Amino acid sequence: MTVSPQRPPVKVDNPFFARIWPTIAAHETEQIRALRRENLAGLSGRVLEVGAGVGTNFAFYPEFVAQVVAVEPEHRLAARARAAAAAAHVPVVVSDEAVENYLATEPFDAVVCSLVLCSVTDPDSVLRELLSYLRPGGELRYLEHIATDGIRGRFQRLVDATIWPRLAGNCHTHRDTEQSIRAAGFDVDQSRVEQTLPAWAPLPVSEFVLGRARRPA
Repeated sequence: MTVSPQRPPVKVDNPFFARIWPTIAAHETEQIRALRRENLAGLSGRVLEVGAGVGTNFAFYPEFVAQVVAVEPEHRLAARARAAAAAAHVPVVVSDEAVENYLATEPFDAVVCSLVLCSVTDPDSVLRELLSYLRPGGELRYLEHIATDGIRGRFQRLVDATIWPRLAGNCHTHRDTEQSIRAAGFDVDQSRVEQTLPAWAPLPVSEFVLGRARRPA
């Protein structure tokens, strides 16, 4: 894998987030883990996973997956992901380069995004690249935070403009991710919204979208 000569390398260095995320990932609710499993169900062939974190997804890949190429640009998290890859029951290769710098040399059967499109600087550009990495008819599987309405939506816009991205690895909670997926050229086959926290919970990341989209054949 090589860095694209057409853009400067993207560097990710989030020491605070790299310290707290392993603990958060280790204590995910069963609801979130069930959504991760569902997001990966039925996959096969070669898979590109974007923003692998500490490798939480690796244990949930179906046995029909021939290889997972996992990109995780935070080098502290990538080190943990490599340890998780060594214990995975499917072949996993972990790279610590950013998806913006990744250059696919052959098409993938699927791309997996789990809680990552909120944190890339330019999600529209990244999604167009991911579309180009898929074979015609290949799938994008996504489990992502989404923008909400009302009081929580206003809260999301406030925290996105202040402290949240600095604390949470550049996470932006008020993004219309599914609109960006469609605008990039994907055909959305199915999606649904899941509420993962009570309405009163004082956190901006309560609603997730779980979906499947395809590169048009």
